[in-house]
Amino acid sequence: MKKVKLGFIGVGDIAQSRHIPSFQALKEKVEIVGVHDVNVTRAQEVAKQFGIPYVYYQYDDLFPNVDAVVVCTPNKFHHEIAISALEANVHVLCEKPMAITYEKAQRMLQAAQKADRLLAIAYQYRFTEVAQLAKQAVLQYEIGEPLVTRIQAMRRRKVPGWGVFTNRELQGGGSLIDFGCHFLDLAIWLLGNPKPIEVMGKTYNRLSKTPHQINDWGPFDHETFDVDDHVSGYITFENNLSLLFECSWAANIKEDVKHLSISGDHGGLSVFPFELYQPKLGTLMNSISEAKADLIKAGMHQAENFIDTCLGTDELVVKPEEALKVTKMIDALYQSSEIGTSIILQ
Repeated sequence: MKKVKLGFIGVGDIAQSRHIPSFQALKEKVEIVGVHDVNVTRAQEVAKQFGIPYVYYQYDDLFPNVDAVVVCTPNKFHHEIAISALEANVHVLCEKPMAITYEKAQRMLQAAQKADRLLAIAYQYRFTEVAQLAKQAVLQYEIGEPLVTRIQAMRRRKVPGWGVFTNRELQGGGSLIDFGCHFLDLAIWLLGNPKPIEVMGKTYNRLSKTPHQINDWGPFDHETFDVDDHVSGYITFENNLSLLFECSWAANIKEDVKHLSISGDHGGLSVFPFELYQPKLGTLMNSISEAKADLIKAGMHQAENFIDTCLGTDELVVKPEEALKVTKMIDALYQSSEIGTSIILQ
């Protein structure tokens, strides 16, 4: 079997903990040939740790030697690196979000289309068992026509103070662009990729700007913190769909919450855990599944989907056109908060 020659651009925590192990598990289909990172010492250490033969000092030096790359850099650099790879006829799996602005994400999609290369975005929640089950339930009309969707991606005190997560220039935002984006993506996928019409959003960071905050994930500098730690929003779509949204890294709530539910005209569902709610046999019935939301397994399925699509035996589960729509909604939520009114999308 032909193997996909793969390179990594950016080898920080997400590459080490999720992507490299997932692709190395596909050794019959994948050969990881090299890595690049602006931190050369880290690149050398990661190459040694995972038995990867080459370290490249310029990321574009990878391109002649690979079929595909995985981009795990700060968000600011996603579009620049992805476009360079696509223009070199290299397939791309890019960490979420697609880019820090809708305009830059559009350019990525255009580059992929022009080069006829794959562009996948790592929205791994789609690959969880619960999400796959929810998708089947929607497709099989178990809830009828969707009406209202609710998202809560809430962390009580889990600000990621390491790396560049709290740097707006490099990341483009905070809890929304880092964490909430997964749930926006999952929702629109379950809903069948509807067109968003109007977006209202409000962002906050008062807690994380306050000194001496408790944080489960260690200390961070409240003075340099310049991204959102809590976001609320309301989005309407074509076909009379609506979505209530909230996400946080830091909020005064009882406990962390991971919730996505959809109410339709025949029934409803919740994803975490997967449950189905329906009026049947003259009563209200609740069906409960033992399906899991294992993100390690999801990462492995995501890697295999990308490689199999590179090999021509599958198609992308996360298509760039869909990821572009997520970035459009993120942009609108931030813009709405800034100007204090809703955003009408074209």
